[in-house]
Parts: sequence; C-alpha cells; structure tokens
Amino acid sequence: QVQLVESGGGLVQPGGSLRLSCAASGIIFSIYTMAWYRQAPGKQRELVAITSGGSTNYADSVKGRFTISRDNAKNTVYLQMNSLKPEDTAVYYCYARLVSNNYWGQGTQVTVSS
Repeated sequence: QVQLVESGGGLVQPGGSLRLSCAASGIIFSIYTMAWYRQAPGKQRELVAITSGGSTNYADSVKGRFTISRDNAKNTVYLQMNSLKPEDTAVYYCYARLVSNNYWGQGTQVTVSS
C-alpha cells in the first residue's frame, strides 16, 4: 500500500518560512519523480516544484524562494519555502510518479497572513 504523508504546513506571516515534508512508503522512492503541487481556493491545482534524476524545476512564481530536495535514505521529499507571500496560501500536495503509476498525498494547508 502506497502512502504519501505530508507535514509542516501551518500559519505564517508574510516574509516568513516553512518547510514541508512528505514521507513515502510502499514505493521504491529513489526511482520515483517527486513533486509538490498546490491548490488555492477557487483555482486549479498547479505544479510548484519537481525533482527527478537529480534535476529540479520550479514554477516561475516560486523560483528563487522555494527549494525542493529529497533524502532517498529517508524516503522523504522536502519543500523549503522562504519569503512567503499571501498568494502562496494553498493546500500543498505531495506527488509521486513512475511511468503510469502516480500517487497523491492528502495535502497540508499553508496560510500566509498577518
């Protein structure tokens, strides 16, 4: 049974930082493409950051502020979020993909507000 469990969300003031974690089980983590998506109220789910085969890519809106990383020994992917803005408020989802196999976490809420 595959599980992706996110943690680290919460309420933060503008300009603050958070680090999200996603612990995976039931998959050979090291060979999976891992990503973070987010969905704000009334908006479509969007890709935030992705890591695969040692490369990373980011949405333009988060470049220079967010960093995705992974620890294959811990089966965990992280999203370090700095200089947070109110428009970063959303539910953040962890995503794992290998060919036609793809899995989602349950999501963690990030709220950026003063």
